[in-house]
Amino acid sequence: MWLPTDPRLSAFVQEYTGFCESFYARDLTEEDWRAWRQTRLSEVLARVMEGSKFYQRHLDGHPVAGCTLEDLPTLPFTTKQDLREQMFDILAGNIREATFFYETTGTTGRATPCPRDAKEVIASNYHVTKSWESIFRHHFGARAPAIGLMGPTEVHSFGDTLGDIARNVGVCNAKIWPYSPVMGFKKALELMRDLELEIICCTPGVCLNLAKAAQHYGHDLHTDFSVELFFLTGEMCTPELARTIDELWNVRTYNILYGSQEAFVIGVACEHRNMHVADPNYIVEILDPETGESMGSTGAGELCVTTLIPGVKPLIRYRTGDLVHVGPNDCGCDLPGARIDVVGRVLDRLLLNGRRYRPSEIETAVLTGLTGCAGYQVVLESDAQDVDRATVRLEFLRDAVPPAGAAAAIEARFARAFDLATSVEIAEELDPITSTGAFVSWKAARIIDKRGDDGVEERAAQRLAANRGYRT
Repeated sequence: MWLPTDPRLSAFVQEYTGFCESFYARDLTEEDWRAWRQTRLSEVLARVMEGSKFYQRHLDGHPVAGCTLEDLPTLPFTTKQDLREQMFDILAGNIREATFFYETTGTTGRATPCPRDAKEVIASNYHVTKSWESIFRHHFGARAPAIGLMGPTEVHSFGDTLGDIARNVGVCNAKIWPYSPVMGFKKALELMRDLELEIICCTPGVCLNLAKAAQHYGHDLHTDFSVELFFLTGEMCTPELARTIDELWNVRTYNILYGSQEAFVIGVACEHRNMHVADPNYIVEILDPETGESMGSTGAGELCVTTLIPGVKPLIRYRTGDLVHVGPNDCGCDLPGARIDVVGRVLDRLLLNGRRYRPSEIETAVLTGLTGCAGYQVVLESDAQDVDRATVRLEFLRDAVPPAGAAAAIEARFARAFDLATSVEIAEELDPITSTGAFVSWKAARIIDKRGDDGVEERAAQRLAANRGYRT
């Protein structure tokens, strides 16, 4: 792991890694945790009040000096709209203090700056490193596998972060983004084969497109490649989708990390394929997504985080917009953080015949029990009496035979789970829009809602899909 030479940074690293060593050894008491969170919160609040123009305005009149953990829920939220409007005023320091500059993709609005300084990089990467070490021990023992990294853009943290993790754990990595105009799917697949890459890290949408592209270019998924694991991130991956990918590629699929450009890595995967919070880096709150009421640090609702690293861009009570369930760590794995399951975005919930459902519920109802499935879309319509109905469109790999009774099973699940009349269609090929989830949203990629006009996200996904083919 990289070691800093700046004395102030060295002091931070020594204190941080010492606490994390106790965290992973499970040697911390409740008193230790309270002291850590209170001290770090005080540091972060002092940092933003000194250096952030936004927070100086945003927190004016609130009890910042002497703010306790119990006082934190009285402070106002930071929202995605704040980040879009305030841009560099959010920062708690000069941009030149950053080690890396990143920004959001800007597909649905203004791209917002997401710089990271050395403290933020070290603290975020520490927990991903622990995750990868645990999974590698489980699958490869002492042998170092080779990994292919398929990141989205040059100003996204994906390549730098996971490249650093690969270095930390001592494995070879190749950055082979298939949507790059230099690379392309054909070349990416050839490198996967020729380099005998054993792990591919990408989004679920890219993973499914890789399977279709491999068939298109004459590869056999099970004999031409050495892939043993897929590390997926960037968009929702339910257990059913992971199982679908397992079956397509004959691999083991991990939803490897959860986070964002804005808030860094919040959760990392263990060898049991569960996700755990990087607890030393955050104070977690679960909110009622409708009222914003804080319901404590566990339960189901919208995730809100306060970052505990006094870097160049700390966030106070940041509403992630993600629906999660956070609970005790009953996993029995190497990672000690609280268990977190991500079930979709607040904005991706669907209203069906008067009731609201989470994205994970829809995906589970589609994919349960399917084999050979390379993608899906759900078309929603309503009749003259405003009764909703659905059409589930499925794409299968070229030689795959849909399981007997699959359509009837999906129709029955939709009727039982959503009280929704449903039909199933087998498509020769789905619209490339299904691969845009990580750039836009699960809803824009997977749902065609004919009950109203397209919104900003849907239009952005349509524009992006024009360049998402795998044949060029």
